[in-house]
Amino acid sequence: MTIFVQRGNRCDFGQKIKILTKTMLNRKNISNKLAFGFLILTLFFAGLSFSANASAKNLDFGENLLLPVRNISEKINSFFKNFFAGDSKNRENLALPGNQASPLPVPERVLDYEEQIVKVVEKSAPSAVSIVVSKDLPVLEQYFTNPFEDFGIELPQGFGVPQYRQKGTEKREIGGGTGFVVSANGLIVTNKHVVSDAQADYTVILNDGKKLTAKVIVRDPSFDLAVLKVERNDLVPLPLGDSSKLKLGKTVIAIGNALGEFKNTVSVGVVSGLNRSVEVDNELMTDLIQSDAAINKGNSGGPLLNLSGEVVGINTAMALGAENIGFAIPINQLKKTIEQVEKNGSLKLAYLGVKYQLVTPDLQKSKKLSVDYGALIVSGDNDPGVVPNSPAENAGLKEGDIILEINGEKIARDKSLASILRNYSPEDRVSVKIIRDGREMTLQTTLGER
Repeated sequence: MTIFVQRGNRCDFGQKIKILTKTMLNRKNISNKLAFGFLILTLFFAGLSFSANASAKNLDFGENLLLPVRNISEKINSFFKNFFAGDSKNRENLALPGNQASPLPVPERVLDYEEQIVKVVEKSAPSAVSIVVSKDLPVLEQYFTNPFEDFGIELPQGFGVPQYRQKGTEKREIGGGTGFVVSANGLIVTNKHVVSDAQADYTVILNDGKKLTAKVIVRDPSFDLAVLKVERNDLVPLPLGDSSKLKLGKTVIAIGNALGEFKNTVSVGVVSGLNRSVEVDNELMTDLIQSDAAINKGNSGGPLLNLSGEVVGINTAMALGAENIGFAIPINQLKKTIEQVEKNGSLKLAYLGVKYQLVTPDLQKSKKLSVDYGALIVSGDNDPGVVPNSPAENAGLKEGDIILEINGEKIARDKSLASILRNYSPEDRVSVKIIRDGREMTLQTTLGER
């Protein structure tokens, strides 16, 4: 992708002379007129010094006569030399009487805050990577057919009915995103939607520009998370923080491959909201972190960091038609997945075996339910609400039941059944509190493996 930008116009020394002269002759500014007078004096004394130098060779008293002239000429020349040199510090010291402006002092706390952000970025940037998606695509060529060939009519070359046919394939870049290192032996985390194409090839570009072939080893079925593996044993992982400690107003830093073009783009913002729920591509995502750190296309899968340089979220979505509304998956939701992949090289998820819809006040009203929270077991177009031979069926769950709690943990819009089950492993025994026909009951089951 090509990003069009416009270069700033170059301003050389001659342009400075023209601009300064025009400004100094502004009748509304007396100080400028005085300064212009100094400029004329400079030229005068410079000429006088040159002429006197030439004459001094033939006059015994020339050196004594020239000394005051030279001193004045050198001082004025030094003033304008510093001004034209563009040295902001010298220019500030040599400010004209009409401009007494001075910069505001920056409190030490502000300087410390900025310095901390810089330190986090410098330490974290080498662990943030760009992910390039490429695929073999057909190469099409155009040719023409003659619809009048059977009648013996020949058409000139390039005339006829245009048709297309495949002429081999070529590898092309079709997308990209961001990821970050979670282990020294080459494990990289990103969003599932970045690497969703099982037929595509994936390349990881490190901060130093090196390209590595990556293999997708896990695509999480419940969350927008995927884990890639590259053949390196010397990568620097980012530390994982505790997203449950986030509070509104906390500073966060996003790093990503913005627009698939500008790698390691940094944006800073604050936590704007917690436990957000949004629908992305017909999939409801819950418990999200909202921040105003700028997240653009290509930032997907990048780290959201706190001021300690810890990953507290994975950037995953942005609100279209709005300014600086981005969403990230809390890192706590994904730690179990990352730990499993690091330990076993695969992902084993606890499985209940129901298809459900989160209960909201609107759903309660439309279906006349007795509660306004929980997970209502419903069937899909071709899928039953309770999967045959699943832990849910073994426990006695039925379509129309509302699951209220798992081991005492309440199911709500900001805490879905899927996110609760992520805290468990296959073969764990759990209690399932439900409501059926207005009556509450608790069932027992052993979770399976997905």
